[in-house]
Amino acid sequence: MMGQREDCIFPIEDALEMILVFEQTGKISYANAIARQKLEYKDDLCGKHISDVFPNTFKTCENGFETDYPFGHEPQNLVAYRKNLTCFPVEARIINSNVDAGIYVCMANDILEKEFLSREIEQVKQEAQQAMKVKSEFVANVTHELRTPVNGVLGNIRELLSEKRDDRTERSLHLIERCCDDMNKIINNILDFSKLEAGKFSLEPRKFDFRNMLNYVKENHINKITEKGLGFFMTVSPKIPEYIIGDELRIVQILNNLISNAQKFTSLGKITVEVLRTAQVNDRIELFFIVSDTGIGIEKADRDKLFQSFSQVDASISRKYGGTGLGLNICKQLVELMGGRIEVESEKDRGSTFSFSIWVELCEGEDNTPLQPDEKHEPFITASPATISMDEERQEAENMRKYGTPENLENLKKNLSKLILCVELENWEKAEMFMDTIKQLTEGAPQEVSRLVLRLKMAIQKENYDKVIAGYEALNNYL
Repeated sequence: MMGQREDCIFPIEDALEMILVFEQTGKISYANAIARQKLEYKDDLCGKHISDVFPNTFKTCENGFETDYPFGHEPQNLVAYRKNLTCFPVEARIINSNVDAGIYVCMANDILEKEFLSREIEQVKQEAQQAMKVKSEFVANVTHELRTPVNGVLGNIRELLSEKRDDRTERSLHLIERCCDDMNKIINNILDFSKLEAGKFSLEPRKFDFRNMLNYVKENHINKITEKGLGFFMTVSPKIPEYIIGDELRIVQILNNLISNAQKFTSLGKITVEVLRTAQVNDRIELFFIVSDTGIGIEKADRDKLFQSFSQVDASISRKYGGTGLGLNICKQLVELMGGRIEVESEKDRGSTFSFSIWVELCEGEDNTPLQPDEKHEPFITASPATISMDEERQEAENMRKYGTPENLENLKKNLSKLILCVELENWEKAEMFMDTIKQLTEGAPQEVSRLVLRLKMAIQKENYDKVIAGYEALNNYL
């Protein structure tokens, strides 16, 4: 009988898991090669009692063995003992393969290495959490220490600005004030990013006037946008109630970041903001925001980099336009905290469209009827007449950017006129802004034009009035 059983089971001799067969008496009648190796027996494992291998699970008795083990196909964690009485953990399944004959089959895997790796992973996880905690505390302390002197400088600069100064000194003070404001924005971004990464960031929803919030956002940007000669349009769906419950500060932060980017990378055309109400579940509604521009656009291959931390499309973007590369990553995490998602569609030299959705609550007493398909927009803020579509505007902007076209030359002359007016008024900051537009309008121009533009740009950066006038006249005459 023993030989017949061994012949029957022989194909599993080389199995990778330990296999033991034992009888109702508890006597082991078969053990495969890996079982003998792991348990450090030679040929003397057969004939041993199952309690010699699993003493914590099986006990000897008159009838064979006693156990609380739940026989079946569900794996259980047991402790197996070697011949020398050392032990190791296993994951075992023991089944009663022949109830009438009282034959039991144990299939077990050594999980010592798995447990060791699990403990190592847990240790690494704890160390990573501790490192994240230390990093968060460090960032919080450093940003606090940075904010104190920056605000000190800013306070003193504003006090000096309240006094009468000569124009050159006043310009320098305004420049320092702007640098301090920019530094505070960077500090805030780093602090927000650190909190989000550490999972310590929490939203603060409250009731607020939605259209007043949009009006505040508009006031933050409309002057800078219109100064560049861009159109600025904002529309909002009448389906959105006057008051909603959400984190107003963080919604403003997301919009400010997207509109600032649009303004930063757009020299021709317009910027539009649309807000729609797209879904409703009980007392919660989904708001969908679309921020479109006719700016420089993004290559398809570079879009995935946009929402990564400390990442920009390329290094020249950071040098030319500034920024830490954290803004869009923070926006993405804030949007996800509000139950939504953020996407981008863009083409090189054809502008960009950023869209994001968030979920907010209706205030008590607001209309909870399901959203109807009617989605007419109400014009909310309009900086100039919206007479052509975004696609037409983008095509026009593309024609303007192509050097030598009538649209391009006309816009070059307009921007040169605005630039020289800013120089005459000694508003060098705005002059630099128009110079950036001129530089974009002359990309791909003959080498002579590029040289004239470079000389004019350098003269503006040095605030050298005479060289600016000479550079302006040379470029204007050439055009």
